[in-house]
Amino acid sequence: MNADERRLQVLRAIVADYVSTHEPVGSKAIVDRHNLGVSSATVRNDMAALEEEGYIAQPHTSAGRVPTDKGYRLFVDRLHEVKPLSSAERRAIQHFLEGTLDLDEVMRRSVRLLAQLTRQVAVVQYPTLTRSTVRHVEVVPITPARLMLVLITDTGRVDQRVVELGDVTTEAATARIRTVLNSTMVGRRLTEASALVAELPEEAPPELRDAMLRVCTVLIESLVEHPEERLVLGGTANLTRNVTDFPGSLRGVMEALEEQVVVLKLLAASRDPSTVTVRIGEENEAEDLRSTSVVSIGYGSPGMIFGGMGVVGPTRMDYAGTMASVRAVAAYVGEILAGR
Repeated sequence: MNADERRLQVLRAIVADYVSTHEPVGSKAIVDRHNLGVSSATVRNDMAALEEEGYIAQPHTSAGRVPTDKGYRLFVDRLHEVKPLSSAERRAIQHFLEGTLDLDEVMRRSVRLLAQLTRQVAVVQYPTLTRSTVRHVEVVPITPARLMLVLITDTGRVDQRVVELGDVTTEAATARIRTVLNSTMVGRRLTEASALVAELPEEAPPELRDAMLRVCTVLIESLVEHPEERLVLGGTANLTRNVTDFPGSLRGVMEALEEQVVVLKLLAASRDPSTVTVRIGEENEAEDLRSTSVVSIGYGSPGMIFGGMGVVGPTRMDYAGTMASVRAVAAYVGEILAGR
């Protein structure tokens, strides 16, 4: 191998050992643990070159070196392929996620699984409202003057709302409202359905107009809300396993993760289910997250992205393993929701 390839191998060895031991890595350790086929002197020269170029740094006066954000970035960029999960790991993911009853349960299980697999903080974004379509609208009488609306989308999301009619209505009138809503909304994107629903009261016969107005008002409120701003976080306690991984303030990281807008921005660029995005240290826009790395990806079905998911952890993480886990869980969640 040429000098550049050998230095990359040295960098990979430093990343692997530092992730494993959390101790600065010296040339002797690299020679002992990694079969690079070169002497300690050659490794020391390569480490000097890597340090000069900003890929590794010396945290104190010992002979050991640690990767910098720039070094991690080069390491991640040169991961030619994400290592696949074992068949046992894939079966475990499938078993853990299958049989879920509703969208909320899928989200809860996914974030818990991702946190367990990666030992990091996991975050999953609810399916994006604007990309969802209406699968069914159910209208259920609760009392003669009160209805329950149940809106079901193609991503499995279920919204329930109560409508106060102000007057009694018949089962026949309720059935007519149900029929009109489904013929108008089923198969439509939610934003399109909202516009169509707004026109229904004027088109309704006089005896249904008031009830239809009340029903449509509640439906529009449901349709124009933004559940894509809903997030599920799990595994925040994982951050406390090695407080020294965060040279700034771990409290600042925790507070940033509590800010939903900040976390949504982390997932905003993760719109491709085939590509894992990795932001390392200073690449993160939020100042409190610049001691962390964010590994994220989009999830969905062919031709449609439902949302994003990922993990947040220290820059000293198992990038290959974390990227594989994030990709695998996203693929299974996309399949589950697409099949609903």
